[in-house]
Amino acid sequence: MTKIPHRLILTEDQMPKQWYNLRADMKEQPDPLLNPATLQPIKTEELYPIFCKELARQETDCETRYFDIPEPVLDIYKTYRPSPLCRAYHLEKYLDTPAHIYYKFEGSNTSGSHKLNSAVAQAYYAKEQGLKSLTTETGAGQWGTALAEACSYFGLHLDVFMVKGSYNQKPYRKAVMQTFGANVVASPSDTTRVGRAILANDPETTGSLGCAISEAIEKATTTPDCRYVLGSVLNQVLLHQSIIGLECKKAMEIIGEYPDIVIGCAGGGSNLGGLIAPFMQDKLLGHANPHFIAVEPASCPSLTRGRYAYDFCDTGKVTPLARMYTLGSGFIPSANHAGGLRYHGMSPILSKLYHDGYLDEARSVEQTKVFEAATLFARLETILPAPESSHAIRGAIDEAIRCRESGEKKVILFGLTGTGYFDMTAYTSYLEHTMSDYIPTDADLQPGFDSLPNIG
Repeated sequence: MTKIPHRLILTEDQMPKQWYNLRADMKEQPDPLLNPATLQPIKTEELYPIFCKELARQETDCETRYFDIPEPVLDIYKTYRPSPLCRAYHLEKYLDTPAHIYYKFEGSNTSGSHKLNSAVAQAYYAKEQGLKSLTTETGAGQWGTALAEACSYFGLHLDVFMVKGSYNQKPYRKAVMQTFGANVVASPSDTTRVGRAILANDPETTGSLGCAISEAIEKATTTPDCRYVLGSVLNQVLLHQSIIGLECKKAMEIIGEYPDIVIGCAGGGSNLGGLIAPFMQDKLLGHANPHFIAVEPASCPSLTRGRYAYDFCDTGKVTPLARMYTLGSGFIPSANHAGGLRYHGMSPILSKLYHDGYLDEARSVEQTKVFEAATLFARLETILPAPESSHAIRGAIDEAIRCRESGEKKVILFGLTGTGYFDMTAYTSYLEHTMSDYIPTDADLQPGFDSLPNIG
């Protein structure tokens, strides 16, 4: 048998030309978004003041299985895609495991993460509609960086509301966004009505993605020829990110492997949803039965400790309501949390799949254990992983150790969503033993649950 290569990169001709809409094959659909004013299922046209028209259509389409990727989007994809599928031989040897460990590496682009896959698509649709500018939020900075890059390409102005905790921790992320022409504001800020209200209530707050979303939406809806875009959670984003899993599945077919276990880090759900999409299709259609694991931070445990309920997607409570696993829209993650994955809720698609048992497991991990896995992976596989990605690495290592103990020769696939070169403050904290693990108590989480809308 020919040895499986360390890295397999599909040819340009083998790159998928369509995105896959997972909802088309789900046995039961996620509950619909609700209009915050009427609490009735939202109509596509009601999203037009916030989203581009084509993105609103993609957001509410539960039937179209495949969407053609526009040629201008494919042209940009080809500058960094297909991305490599890698075999972690050195990690396998170190762990002395019979498991085969694969990872899909999404960090080979200037933004350093998978976020560019959706940023390019969303900027393209905005340009096609004749818009002049976009607004967004960003947590750790990957999404803001990717969107700044995409907007620069299409000639759009971008305002980024960056969670204040990350804004202070990661000045170089801000510098990269500014290099691509974006205006970056620490959130909550005094530039919006909702930001001023949040600061009046808590002047020392380090912010949250929910806060930043509220500010970005207010800015979009009060600015001519402007719309809001989001880098995770939404159905449209998981659609665009399906290119990760589609490439992955094609590459694994070429090498004659199929994953027994698929692992992704979980914050809002974009990379996890994109990675698992075609493999989840196999499960839904009865073609295969891979085991899916979502790994989230213990400091923001929406899947493992959240409630499955309707909630606002933002702190200011101006967005449509989504039924999802949530900690409450007012939840503020610990300021000492070093990575992204800070959102209070989880993608409605993934929430429904988890609630119905198709997404098999959710695990929460303390950040010192995450960075332990990150540094080991960097030393063995020569890639410095993003803290977010390292949650999936932690999960893969744990599964590989179980295979060693049981003697099972399983195929493990995880998503390496990006690089950690802008996260050296966090790495330094870990290496100097000043990093701490914060796990919210039940009492800490209760105020968020108390604030959930009373919707059946």
